[in-house]
Amino acid sequence: MIGVIRIAIVDDHPLFREGVARSLGEIGGFEVVGEGASAEDAERLVSAMQPNILLLDISMPGGGLAAAASILAAHPHQKIVILTVSEANADVAQALNAGVRGYVLKGVGSKTLAEILHSVAAGESYVSPTLSARLLSDLLQPVKQKTDLIGQLTGRETEILRLVAEGLSNKEVAARLALQEKTVKHHMTRVLSKLNVRNRTEAALMMHEARERAG
Repeated sequence: MIGVIRIAIVDDHPLFREGVARSLGEIGGFEVVGEGASAEDAERLVSAMQPNILLLDISMPGGGLAAAASILAAHPHQKIVILTVSEANADVAQALNAGVRGYVLKGVGSKTLAEILHSVAAGESYVSPTLSARLLSDLLQPVKQKTDLIGQLTGRETEILRLVAEGLSNKEVAARLALQEKTVKHHMTRVLSKLNVRNRTEAALMMHEARERAG
């Protein structure tokens, strides 16, 4: 059972910060342990207060996305939820690639926000549904043109990519297949090169699409 969730709020609009803090206080189960208005404030609050969740806007002095990347590099287990007006796919993708646990649009209601924060605190991830659907659609457009590239993979590469597409890490794939982790990394490097994709997520999407097309 999750106890009181400690929240830090960083947004350069004081009235918005106060509104979020007040709403969460009225709902109960949350403690706002700090507030800030810049990327520098965000990094300071994480180091000093170690909140369960950092609520972070994108548009602020120093940049929220830059702050998220910097914080997660130093504190990889810190849970960050982006709370913003930006619906840009590039911002969503950059945030998720940095490792944030949630991407929420500011029009969300207080009760829904509280539910999202509870789910993130419990270890889940969340992206506003309209954004996740659009992002996935955009990612799949070029994928549909390249699914035949999956056929260029060796049996071992295909086997590894299937496990990666199921959400396994390199370490978990290595354990499953009785390989060394560095061997899995080597195979994944070749997979990314053959599929002409930038990261594991895009490679996994191609695998999922290939499976769907195969019926």
